[in-house]
Amino acid sequence: MLGWSLLERDEVRLACRDFGGDGPSPLLLHGLAGHAGEWTETARWLTDRCHVVGFDARGHGESERAPVDVTRAAHCADAVFVVEALELAPVVLIGQSLGGLTAMLVAAERADLVAGLIIADASPVGSDEPEEFALQVGESLARWPVPFSSHRAAVEYFGGPSRRAEAWADGLERRAEGWWPRFDLDVMMRTLRETVARSYWSEWERIQCPTLVVRAGDGIIPRADAQAMSARLTPARLIELPGAGHDLHLERAAPWQEAVCDFLESIGIRG
Repeated sequence: MLGWSLLERDEVRLACRDFGGDGPSPLLLHGLAGHAGEWTETARWLTDRCHVVGFDARGHGESERAPVDVTRAAHCADAVFVVEALELAPVVLIGQSLGGLTAMLVAAERADLVAGLIIADASPVGSDEPEEFALQVGESLARWPVPFSSHRAAVEYFGGPSRRAEAWADGLERRAEGWWPRFDLDVMMRTLRETVARSYWSEWERIQCPTLVVRAGDGIIPRADAQAMSARLTPARLIELPGAGHDLHLERAAPWQEAVCDFLESIGIRG
């Protein structure tokens, strides 16, 4: 399956990317407005020891553009479907931001499928004002000067040249009039609003597998929340990457790689 393939669940198209490699299978889950391709650098060194798979979440990338159901339950069911359809279990779930929340909920509900869990700058904490939070994120996405005139212009807008900027630019699609996001803003806002409307501590405390929480020093998860995650889940270990922003897997590639590889070694997955 090396490369891209399409799966379908309940008439929702899911675009899956097989990065290659042999051995146990991590499933890589991106965050809001992201895409599976942003994991390319992570997959490059993971394939030395693993068979690595990712997929574009519903509403993103090459997957279903405007799904009716954008609840976290639907996202979790998609992840479970991919794991089972591609026979990846027991899987190591690696998720960033909203992908991290999906990963932790799957681990809580389907312990039989999950051998390990890595959460990157995500937490079970909801928002007291989900509508306002979604509007703030929506306003940020709406400021993108689309269509971008070129891939280079997009890289510059996202603060590049850098791995992070390249990954965000790579998530765009080229049309005749320029480069556009591969998501619809209203879908992103519905997705976020649905997700942050509640907290998920009860699900977090049900997780049984070894778990690594990676907090970005300059990310969006308060240190107190990350510490509470470690304190309230016995198999969880917390590390922090100083100077890393929310996209820590793109911004601090070397310490991210070290953290992930050390965790995989600790659960018996060696290069």
